[in-house]
Amino acid sequence: MTTRILPAVGDADAARSVTTLLSQLPDAEPVGPVGDSTSLIDTLARLAAESLDELPEVVLVHERIGPVPALELIREVALRFPAVGVVLVTGDTSPGLYSAAMDSGARGLVGLPLSYEELAQRVQSAAGWSSGVRRHLGHGGDSPTGPGGTVVAVTGAKGGVGTTVTAVQLALAACASGHSTALADLDLQSGDVASYLDVRFRRSVVDLATIQDISPRVLQDAMFAHPSGLALLLAPADGERGEEVTDRSVRQILSALRTRYEVVVVDCGTHMDTANAAAVEMADTALLVLTPDVVAVRAAKRMVRLWDRLQIRKAEETLTVVNRQVRSTEIQPPLVQKVTGTRVARTTVPAHFKELQSVVDAGRMHDLEAKSTVKQALWALAAELGLVRAPDGEPRAATRLRGDRGSVGLRRGRHR
Repeated sequence: MTTRILPAVGDADAARSVTTLLSQLPDAEPVGPVGDSTSLIDTLARLAAESLDELPEVVLVHERIGPVPALELIREVALRFPAVGVVLVTGDTSPGLYSAAMDSGARGLVGLPLSYEELAQRVQSAAGWSSGVRRHLGHGGDSPTGPGGTVVAVTGAKGGVGTTVTAVQLALAACASGHSTALADLDLQSGDVASYLDVRFRRSVVDLATIQDISPRVLQDAMFAHPSGLALLLAPADGERGEEVTDRSVRQILSALRTRYEVVVVDCGTHMDTANAAAVEMADTALLVLTPDVVAVRAAKRMVRLWDRLQIRKAEETLTVVNRQVRSTEIQPPLVQKVTGTRVARTTVPAHFKELQSVVDAGRMHDLEAKSTVKQALWALAAELGLVRAPDGEPRAATRLRGDRGSVGLRRGRHR
């Protein structure tokens, strides 16, 4: 049997060396190497979307891969693509690193400089394990076989543009459509999801911040089961505790959520820090909400440029949503698209705050009447994003704005 091997190596010289040695292995079919963690995840997600059989049996992760550290990358691959065997290539073969690699989900460790015999043995072992998992999945196992649920990150261009209302209604629409849905509040200093949904809570996202291995039971204990059917992961009541949530913990939390829920909507607020930047980078779809006024459009342009400079997400991979749209304003969606360089959603949300005022004041956004034009528009947006099932029970075609994204640049320095 031919073993497909995908190397993830950041250094060009090291990549050539690894590929040359892999090509000498019997029955090995090395795939062109990828140069960073984002490219690796995107490549695996694309292959998994086609078929489980399209995934390589083995992925080699070099210790100097970036921007996501190697062990975090291994953990994410193991969670999202459990049928792939991951092998760490490292110069540190100490028992401590070996144990950490195994805890992260690696199937083996190869020391540097590379040895033909050791590499062949580790690749063969990982490939055998991968084949066993695939045989199990092929007989009706219920383990995840692809990238998991869809993650939608909702960010506001500035305060007061309707970010949380948008996130809440998108999640409610997905839930009402029959999807298992989680709504995570990563507006860590001033999250209002609990206020909009009349929730009194004790646990929050902070309770998951320091946990290295988030099991389904641990995740469930941190979630709030809302009467609407939504599973809520809430921002801390004390805003200063938001600093405990890092980009690393957000990656682990979102990876755990997407393996358990079909749809994960993340309210990222309007203030960009390392935590919600990681959410924007990981998301399948990133929404940027703005209102049709000069200040908000300028703020959106600043946000898009910030994401691009920090290699979080490119402008063309961002979907802008125009909220409180009126026909008489000079700022229309085509102008927004031209100024920001983003794609603009076909669905716009009308400026009818009077429809919202009573449910906002009561903290019962889930009771917004079906005849509300604002609700109808936001649920139409959910359908545009593929979060609502079509009448035949299949999801509508999703708007996946994935691409060759870079790292969360805000992480550089403080969290390196």
